[in-house]
Amino acid sequence: MRDIRKEKITEIIRELAAEFILDESSKSSLITVTRCELSPSGKEAVIFFTTIPTEQEDVALKFLERKTGEFKDYLKKNSRLGLLPHLTFRIDYGERNRQRLDELSADSK
Repeated sequence: MRDIRKEKITEIIRELAAEFILDESSKSSLITVTRCELSPSGKEAVIFFTTIPTEQEDVALKFLERKTGEFKDYLKKNSRLGLLPHLTFRIDYGERNRQRLDELSADSK
């Protein structure tokens, strides 16, 4: 899969995931889609997210896992991607750790 096409697909999935979550979530926590990664074959996509408060991550993950089928339907309806990849949601621990490092470096100044 060409890099430009892969980037476009990744961005479409990321944007539509953010819209879907905004519409479907209960607002008890803020779920933010941080990035999306597409496998080299284009057959699998992992959507990474963070939550505020961080204590709600597991609840948010279970919610997103339950809604994966609905999100796939939403993606079909709102994009022209054709064959959709297998979708998986994951907590973005890398982004959470980066934010914590930013907090620590700000506190030390």
